[in-house]
Amino acid sequence: MRKTLFTATAVATSLLAAPLASAASLTLYSGRGESMVEPIVKQFEKDTGISVQVRYGDTAQLAVLLQEEGDRSPADLYWGQDAGAMGAISQAGLLAELPADIYEGLPTIYTSETGNWVAASGRARVVAYSPERVDEDELPESVFDLTSERYEGRVGWAPTNGSFQSFITAMRLEHGEERTREWLEGMRDNDAVTFRNNSTQVQGIADGEIDFGLVNNYYLPRFKASDEEFPVEQAFFAEGDIGNLVNVAGIAVVASSDNQEEAVEFIRYLLSPAAQQYFTTNVYEYPVTRGVIQNPLLEDSDRLLEVAPEIDLDDLEDLEGTLNLLRDVGLL
Repeated sequence: MRKTLFTATAVATSLLAAPLASAASLTLYSGRGESMVEPIVKQFEKDTGISVQVRYGDTAQLAVLLQEEGDRSPADLYWGQDAGAMGAISQAGLLAELPADIYEGLPTIYTSETGNWVAASGRARVVAYSPERVDEDELPESVFDLTSERYEGRVGWAPTNGSFQSFITAMRLEHGEERTREWLEGMRDNDAVTFRNNSTQVQGIADGEIDFGLVNNYYLPRFKASDEEFPVEQAFFAEGDIGNLVNVAGIAVVASSDNQEEAVEFIRYLLSPAAQQYFTTNVYEYPVTRGVIQNPLLEDSDRLLEVAPEIDLDDLEDLEGTLNLLRDVGLL
């Protein structure tokens, strides 16, 4: 059955104020895919009368483009796929400061220390596993446990995947370069199986190629939505473990924009109950605000906040250092 954009309950509880009188046209640089962004953009245009021109592209490439364009950029908004890109363009001085009330009531894992971008939705790293081939006592307490002999040849990973690389950046920040290198080398020497992305790992577990996979939380629910008997489950590591990293898709106003009031209106729209309901119901990501109906295919949001490690998302911008490390240990 085709999903609607918003539930009736969400719409009823999130009617927006009257459209801005200027009804300007906004230009959005989106590192998020068109299938995720277009429905929410169309609804925003309908509800506010503000038109939005979207330039889709790779998150990192659009961040570089913003830096190259500088004050000449036509972009009013930047919607990045991960916190690292948001931190990079923030440090480059390309973003406008957001109104303080944008952050009111948001958990700290969804906010920026710099005050010039905010999470629109969240996603967690988890360990996916086969309930048929994995005993309960085999579920690892920490991602660092996976280098032990009992997991040899049984674990999948995707070193070329952007979300994995953000996770490695966080590990470098939390545990240092040396321990991160040791973990990567330990996984490599323990015959971790390389996949091209998250979804192929989940499928690989179902097909018996591996017993465990290091993935983002939303891939398995997409499989379960099509087949509730799909033979894979997922779990968090122990509370605070870096394996539970919560990354975000962030949204920001470009400092050179001539339409900053309307751009802020777009950000407020993404944080409205209706939009947040869309992200969790249709995209299987975590809402960043309260008052959203829990997606039954996701771990409870309060549980997510309990297990998430405390990481300053603005510090995840050193992708180049992570790529160099992955090259050094032969994974790229």
